[in-house]
Formats: sequence, C-alpha cells, structure tokens
Amino acid sequence: VCVKHFMPRVGARVSQRLTHTVADRGIFRVFHCVSDRLRELSVARRREFAAATAATAHEAMSSAAHARDAADAADADPPTSSSTHTRVVHRVFKFPASDDDEIVRDAYREPPGVARKLKGFAFFESMGSPKYHVAPMVDQSELAFRELCRRHGATLGYTPMIHARLFMESAKYRREIFSTTAGDRPLLAQFCANDPDVLIEAAKMIAPYCDGVDINFGCPQRIAKRGNYGAYLMDDWPTVEALIKRLDEELPVPVTAKIRVFDDLETTLKYAKMVEAAGAQLVAVHGRTREQKRCSEYRANWAFIKRIKEELKVPVLANGDVRSFAEAQACLEATGADGILSAEPLLSNPALFSDPPYYPPPTDGFAPIPLDGTAGVDLLIEYIEICRDYPAPFSSVRGHIWKLVGHWLAELVEFRDELNSSNGSSVSMESILDWAKRLRAAVKNIETSNEGRRRPIPKKTERALAREAAEEAKRAAIAESQREEDALKGTMLNERSRSRAPARRLIMRHCGI
Repeated sequence: VCVKHFMPRVGARVSQRLTHTVADRGIFRVFHCVSDRLRELSVARRREFAAATAATAHEAMSSAAHARDAADAADADPPTSSSTHTRVVHRVFKFPASDDDEIVRDAYREPPGVARKLKGFAFFESMGSPKYHVAPMVDQSELAFRELCRRHGATLGYTPMIHARLFMESAKYRREIFSTTAGDRPLLAQFCANDPDVLIEAAKMIAPYCDGVDINFGCPQRIAKRGNYGAYLMDDWPTVEALIKRLDEELPVPVTAKIRVFDDLETTLKYAKMVEAAGAQLVAVHGRTREQKRCSEYRANWAFIKRIKEELKVPVLANGDVRSFAEAQACLEATGADGILSAEPLLSNPALFSDPPYYPPPTDGFAPIPLDGTAGVDLLIEYIEICRDYPAPFSSVRGHIWKLVGHWLAELVEFRDELNSSNGSSVSMESILDWAKRLRAAVKNIETSNEGRRRPIPKKTERALAREAAEEAKRAAIAESQREEDALKGTMLNERSRSRAPARRLIMRHCGI
C-alpha cells in the first residue's frame, strides 16, 4: 500500500506481480520476489533519470550558447547561471564541528549494508552507468566545482582526496574537506590511507553520504611519499590488498580503487587483477607510471588500459590525455573503457564533457586548453555564482581562477595585481564576481578591437619590470666592480715590474750581459 501511494507506477507493477505469485508461492517467497522487483525497478528508474538529466543539460547548454552569442552581439554582460540552467539549490551537508551544530539530513541515504550492497556492473548500473567522471583532486574537486562540471556533461563526481587519519581525528578537518547535497549524486568519496583500521572507521562515517568509497593508489606527489600512501603503496601489495579487502568485507557501500600502471604490462596486469580480487568493484586506471608526474611530458599508455579492461570483470575507467570531448571519445574507443576520468584538463575546461562542446576546440593547431576568448571567463562567472549557494574555501576559488583565466591575467596584469592583493579572509563572492565581470569586458574589448584576437599576449607587470631593472643594475654593479678589480691588479703588476727593474740590471752587469 505504501509503495502504491508514494510510487504509483512502481506500485501498480508490484501489485500485478503479487496477484500472479501469491496463489502458488508462499508469503516469504512473495516478499523476496517483490524485493527483487523493486531493486530492478530502482536501477531502471536511475537509468531513466540519468537520460532525462543528460537531455535537460543538452538543452540548457544550447540555450546558454545562444544567450552568450546574443550578449556578445549586444555587448552586454554574459547570462547568469540562473538564466541558463534550472536553478535548484539543495541544502549543504557538512559534518558538525561541535555537538551544537545543526546536521542537514537531506543528503543522508541509508547504505545498503554489507550483505546487500551491489557488486561490479550491478553497482555501476545502479549509478546510471556514468561515463564522464570528475576525477579526485586535492582542494579542487569540491562541491561547487562538481556542480559546475555536472551542469556541463559530467555524470559522476569524486570528492577531493581525504586523509583518513585526519578525517578521524579532527572535526574541523571533516567539516572543511567534505560537503555534499541531495543532488550531488552519484558521488564517490576518495581516501588516502595505509592502515585498514583507520580507513574502515573513516569510511563508515562518510558511507551514508556517498555511493561508494574510493581508495587512492595513484597520487605520485612527494607528500604521498612522505605519508606512505597513494602511488607509493605500489611497492607494498599486501597493504593494498588489506585496505581493499577490509572495506569490501565491512563497509556498507562498495569500494573502488584508482591505480597507476607499471613500466611493464605483465606487472601491471597482475597488480590490477590483485586489486579486483581484493574486492574493488570499479577500477580507475591512470595510464602513466608513478615516475611520470608531468602530464605534458609523457603520453598516457592507453594500450595498457585496454589490456586491463580486457582482463578485469569489473568496470574500468580510463584516465590520461583527455583534453576535449573528441579526445574523450577517442580514448573510450581506443581502450574500450566504461568511462573517462579527467583531472587537470577539467580544471581548465569544466565543460570538457559537454556534448555538443561548450566551446569548439581550435582548428588552427593550438591546444584545446586553455579556452580562448571569453569562454573561460564565462565558466568562471558561473562557478562563482554556484559558490554563493555552495560556499568553497578561498584557496579553492583562487586555484580555479588561475586555471580558468590565468592565461588572460598574463596580459591583463592590472587584474592579476588586484587578485594577488586580495585577502582571502575578507574577500566576498560578490567582489570576486564583479572582478570576473570586469575581466570579461576587458577580454571582449581585446577581441573586438584587435581584429578578433582571442588569445592573450603576455605582458610584463610593473613589478616584473622593476625586478628586471634591479637585476640589470645588479649585473652592471658586479661588472663595474670586476673592472675596478682588474684595473687594480694591473696597476700592482706594473709597480712590481718597475721595482724589480734595477735589480735585474745589476745582475745583468755583474754577469757581463
């Protein structure tokens, strides 16, 4: 009765199923039949919701493009996010800093439990088979940025990397590092850890607010080496296995893993199979080794990702060398992966996964990122507007500003100086929004008054010019000092020569020379 009341379509199907089964099955078998049917319908409805969301996003992006073109033609301000997207603001959940803090329960979902949680592709399909993923990034994949990416084609988001021990020990850290809403799904919460006992306790706290918990085995930075986590656990397979297995056996939601490849294919496949056997229900693979930290210097090994996909029985996500929607499609085709992760390129173009593209990639040989023209500024303005509803730390906001419009700040140095002089503790989103709108007007003016120039020409700031002048004066002073020293040495040598001349003449006379 409750099912029929709250979900009429589902209830009608369940009632029909009950009518046909109650006569020849026991009541307990009927109960299990209904439970299985509800689970099937839940997966189907999630798929329908994902398809409807994608269609809505497509329409919104098309209208946003027309609105931007109209604004440019009229030389007006760009349309706000509220005018190009359906404005649905959810209450934000944060872990309480003290017992007096109110807890927002909107984002809470009862975890399925250890025995009933889905595995492998069943888990993947329950999330709508998401194809385009916002990769976990330290201090960068926060709630506001995930919302921006979801508006432009992303279908799953990872939280920033969370330090499991700090998450357990510090209420302040928990409150700062994690926030979500009822609409922030599907969501994977990523932890870094090397102790199964600490990891399971931290993961249990966050489980009701995410679809799964991911373990970071891919971070190659020095801080990961000092903390003995991330990619530096690739040398400690027993710990990797223990971390995954503990969560698979005790956590009420599925566990996933993000890994890197080794130099050779054989070791890479053994490692990926071990991760799957330990209990990872989804494996994201970065196609670079731990030593290949600079993405611009090394190409991702899509061939290794393809072989991993062929060997594993759980969903595999590909990561690396995806800077545009066209490259995302090429990666999916080359690897056969079930989805794509993007990290650094997504910071420069949060609409990377939009189809059709939010801004077409250049055809003149330039890289697809950073975005030229006003595209990056438009995305920044939308992000700042989202931050008014879903606040983000100023450090994260500043980081996104540099990634989205930093190339323009190399020319419009007055805006760069203004940004650098801002104080994070006192700056407001309204002042940042005003700064971004003025920046857009300046970029648009360059485009209209310089024969359509859409790329910046870096210019030196007064500070840089003063620094160069000081360095030049320093070099001149050093050169003058060297000349004086050389002149002094020459004078001393001449005096020594003159003082030794009489003695040489006496010796020569004495010897009859």
